[in-house]
Amino acid sequence: MGVMCEEVTQVVIPAAAFIGIGFALLQWFLVSKVRVSGDSDDYDHEYKGSLIDEAEFEEGVDGLEASIKCAEIQNAISVGATSFLFTEYRYLGIFMGVFGVIIFLFLGSVKGFSTESEPCTYNTGNYCKPALANAFFTTVAFLLGALTSVLSGFLGMKIATYANARTTLEARKGVGKAFITAFRSGAVMGFLLAANGLLVLWVTINLFKQYYEDDWEGLYESITGYGLGGSSMALFGRVGGGIYTKAADVGADLVGKVEKNIPEDDPRNPAVIADNVGDNVGDIAGMGSDLFGSYAESSCAALFVASISSFGVSLDYTAMSYPLIISSMGIVVCLATTVFATDLFEIKNVSEIEPSLKRQLLISTVLMTAGIAVVNFFALPSEFTLYDFGAEKAVKNWHIFFCVAIGLWAGLAIGYTTEYYTSNAYSPVQDVADSCRTGAATNVIFGLALGYKSVIIPIFSIAIAIYVSFSFAAMYGISVAALGMLSTIATGLAIDAYGPISDNAGGIAEMAGMSHKIRERTDALDAAGNTTAAIGKGFAIGSAALVSLALFGAYVSRAGIKTVDVLTPKVFIGLIVGAMLPYWFSAMTMKSVGSAALKMVEEVRRQFNSIPGLMEGLAKPDYATCVKISTDASLREMIPPGALVMLTPLIAGTIFGVETLAGVLAGSLVSGVQVAISASNTGGAWDNAKKYIEAGVNEHAKSLGPKGSDAHKAAVIGDTIGDPLKDTSGPSLNILIKLMAVESLVFAPFFATHGGLIFKLF
Repeated sequence: MGVMCEEVTQVVIPAAAFIGIGFALLQWFLVSKVRVSGDSDDYDHEYKGSLIDEAEFEEGVDGLEASIKCAEIQNAISVGATSFLFTEYRYLGIFMGVFGVIIFLFLGSVKGFSTESEPCTYNTGNYCKPALANAFFTTVAFLLGALTSVLSGFLGMKIATYANARTTLEARKGVGKAFITAFRSGAVMGFLLAANGLLVLWVTINLFKQYYEDDWEGLYESITGYGLGGSSMALFGRVGGGIYTKAADVGADLVGKVEKNIPEDDPRNPAVIADNVGDNVGDIAGMGSDLFGSYAESSCAALFVASISSFGVSLDYTAMSYPLIISSMGIVVCLATTVFATDLFEIKNVSEIEPSLKRQLLISTVLMTAGIAVVNFFALPSEFTLYDFGAEKAVKNWHIFFCVAIGLWAGLAIGYTTEYYTSNAYSPVQDVADSCRTGAATNVIFGLALGYKSVIIPIFSIAIAIYVSFSFAAMYGISVAALGMLSTIATGLAIDAYGPISDNAGGIAEMAGMSHKIRERTDALDAAGNTTAAIGKGFAIGSAALVSLALFGAYVSRAGIKTVDVLTPKVFIGLIVGAMLPYWFSAMTMKSVGSAALKMVEEVRRQFNSIPGLMEGLAKPDYATCVKISTDASLREMIPPGALVMLTPLIAGTIFGVETLAGVLAGSLVSGVQVAISASNTGGAWDNAKKYIEAGVNEHAKSLGPKGSDAHKAAVIGDTIGDPLKDTSGPSLNILIKLMAVESLVFAPFFATHGGLIFKLF
């Protein structure tokens, strides 16, 4: 037994969750203080009026009139984002209901909807609850996971749209003030997501325990539905949001910047509001659901693997809850880390932004390493046994420390590598910018090469983490390594959400007609945000690889497969088809962005040609039509890629059986990780190469610029190609590999009993 007793564990986990929620509310309160005057009643209960800041106004363009404009633009973005998400969630509500019924029917049919207790699969000699109960509780867990995922995305979007104009207004006082506002807003989202995910999972386990009592095998098997719910919502959120944001972005860039030679967020551009709405529904709401899905799945994988080991057999609640205690420690560590960024180190100039964000990653990793050691000492017995594909593996608690720590440090290695390849402070992106001198073709060649090269170190990091954690603690080791990588999720999300908030702040400054100085400050925040968004995607992809492998191990155990032999035709055909799926999925999402962008470009051109005085700034563009194009396209186009991911495990498992499905999962994991990393980093590098030329920070950058030069136009084309790579297909691929694995685990009992129809017939 560990040092901590069950009673203490039952207090520590919810206490950490409430501390996280309390800290998020404190950060939100501090952000809301930017509203110095004005009453929300003035503007139909919206927070337009509250943004009129009575701080020392700079004369003219940055004065009271600009503040009122900022409030109006923010309101338009908020209304657009809320309306899109409500429409999307209506579709997802139907999907949740239908898929919930499928889970219940499939799992209930395993034992013919029997209500009799049955012998346990792993804890032999004992009787477990009936299969029908597992079907019911898995369905409930699925719905809870889906709702928490939707809530995570929606809250994130609300906070981001609340903070973007406040960041713009704070930029008048200096880059440091604007940075703190954007970062605090990101922290609200990070802490709410981490704390809500932990709290709902803890409550769900305790409620299910009332029925399951000592049947921990059944209890934690049904909890896997929570991860499935979280990830299935994340898939549609990421794909739908990604198509929305990139259709608007590509349309706005191609006509505005390349053809009309006007700035990125010029109010004359009809697609500009849709572009800013897209930042919130794709990069904030979609990303929030995505990282919540990773967190839920890694927790579920670790809990399930532990439940069939000595923790589950001996009913050691504290050791069993180790994944939740690690997440609780993560919230406390991230809280301390956030104070460093917002209170201890003040940013004075632009060059300090990126180092400050990088420092966050390092501080949280170092503190978390110490936190893991403390948790290990108190929560785990000094020695125990783990289930290892039918055998028992003896493990010491310090082995688990190394498993979690290597996942944590592999995450840092992936983060720093991503930063090196996507930040314009280093030579890879500067080389891509330099290649724009000879046109768009060389820019594309250099960008693709950079993306492929950036895969090397992350893959070695993941490989080392897998080898070490598996050697120490079998599949449980891999699942806690994934948890280690995600233990600092609150800080990771704060850094990630900061990017789109800064991007919106810049757009609002441009549209409100604020001075060039303000736009320079918000651009500097945004360039750092581009890099940090790429770091966030790196974390999400790296953790997805580990989570998928842990879920794969749990699936193999649950499906009763002794070994997965690549040389058998059943497995190999699955392997080669699985490796193809990320390409099929990417083709769908890229084409969706392309066809939606095509409609957007035509609409923007039509407005410039048919609305008199639009180019001169004498007439207002029709923003609403562009918002409608993005909304309709994303809702329509998110269904086929989503169906591909959701149906593949069901079809492969039912028709071809558990071994072929094991091959599909392994193949999609191996190719999906590579494609996702290269796509995200290529897109991030092209975006920052464009920003490097626009900012003209050194002699080399100035020689390529200014805006409107041939090199800049070539960079814009590269950035436009990279947009769907880095914000639609790349980040969605990590959900593909996780979601197929968790879905296979949930349906494993059905596939093991009724699967392989084609081989039974022939």
